[in-house]
Amino acid sequence: MTTGFQHFWIDHALLPDGWARQVRLAARDGRIVEVTPGQRPGPEDIRVEVAVPGLGNLHSHAFQRAMAGLTEATSAGAVAAGGDSFWSWRELMYRFQDRLDPDSFQAIAEQAYVEMLEVGFTRVGEFHYLHHAPDGRPYADPAEMCARVAAAAQASGIGLTLLPVFYAHADFGGVPPSPAQRRMLHDLDGFTRLLERAGDALAPLGDAVLGVAPHSLRAVTPGELAALLPLTEGPIHLHIAEQLREVQACLDWSGQRPVQWLLEHAPVDARWCLVHATHVEPAELQGIVEAGAVVGLCPITEANLGDGIFPMRDFARAGGRFGVGSDSNVLIDAAEELRLLEYGQRLVSRGRNVLAQGEGVSSGRWLFDGALRGAVQALGVAGGLQAGASADLVALDLRHPALQAREGDAWLDGWIFAARQGAVRDVWRQGRHVVRDGQHLQRAGVAKRYAAALAHLLS
Repeated sequence: MTTGFQHFWIDHALLPDGWARQVRLAARDGRIVEVTPGQRPGPEDIRVEVAVPGLGNLHSHAFQRAMAGLTEATSAGAVAAGGDSFWSWRELMYRFQDRLDPDSFQAIAEQAYVEMLEVGFTRVGEFHYLHHAPDGRPYADPAEMCARVAAAAQASGIGLTLLPVFYAHADFGGVPPSPAQRRMLHDLDGFTRLLERAGDALAPLGDAVLGVAPHSLRAVTPGELAALLPLTEGPIHLHIAEQLREVQACLDWSGQRPVQWLLEHAPVDARWCLVHATHVEPAELQGIVEAGAVVGLCPITEANLGDGIFPMRDFARAGGRFGVGSDSNVLIDAAEELRLLEYGQRLVSRGRNVLAQGEGVSSGRWLFDGALRGAVQALGVAGGLQAGASADLVALDLRHPALQAREGDAWLDGWIFAARQGAVRDVWRQGRHVVRDGQHLQRAGVAKRYAAALAHLLS
């Protein structure tokens, strides 16, 4: 965080009510206090050509960044089982996480967070379930790994919404967990202590948010779910209906589909983020909309794992709230998440500009605005370039071939649909300059620690 007053002068700024020219933005102690269009720059102002608000990444498992590309060969037994799937990938993930110690975990998280900032994500919702030592015993500090998440956020400068995960069972109906899940497990008393210590670990970050994450309806009983909700006033996130096998197991257990069961048995409201919700029926979609919950979509990971495609077109037409996340972090790219969200719907519907609502509406602008609103809600913060929000700015590079000779929403279309690397030039987080000319200012040191961690883990 930058302390004291600072001023930005932005030639073209995307404000909550649209693009504005010659905007003077004042921030104090990293938070925006005034936004005034049509102003001349002051002599000490930080000058920016084009700035948009930083996006929120509403679903991340940071440590999985180190697995990227390591699960792309057919696994043992996959042919006999009918092919690789999310479930075979999960077994590989369990084996990988058993190698992690706190130092390597933090180094990987720092690398992931640096990459997020470089592509325009300025806050992350860390869905954090790796709590214990490899043998399943708690660390001396039960929130040791939460503290490492906080340390990685502090080192990189990214905003953090920490979502400690409660995980107690292997399947619906309280099935006992498997040995491979031992690093994730808690009872309610132990988890309550974890949350208390996690809050202490977040205090130095200033604007961190603490929520709670019942992992999934597979991993908690109805009684445990009810007991978790009062433990924090922050956001509530959970995986739901990601896989068809999960849907069938829920039907076998309860006679209802996962989202249907949740809407009838839990007080789902605007605090909730339903991650994936891939396999839903129209009545479930409408129920999510009426509850005001956010659906957390992770198109890159969902494609990588073969999850399926969420019916986003129908959800959008019903006024549903959504955001995007990098989930497994197999590829960290904010624009690619939005691009793939739209392209998946184009492939399903065999049309173009499928999600944008209204004649002449830019697809890039519609996707960006929707993802910004959804992440702000799901991560529990104020957002956008407006008073009260963190001074999180993303400067686009008008030298990039995909952004040249364009203006307004066409910059967003160029960034999301026509650019690869290099469209993000600079990023400020809480007024602190963290990315300059496309590269995080701490990238070299973070990359060195990451390389050492991988050499140790994969040797």
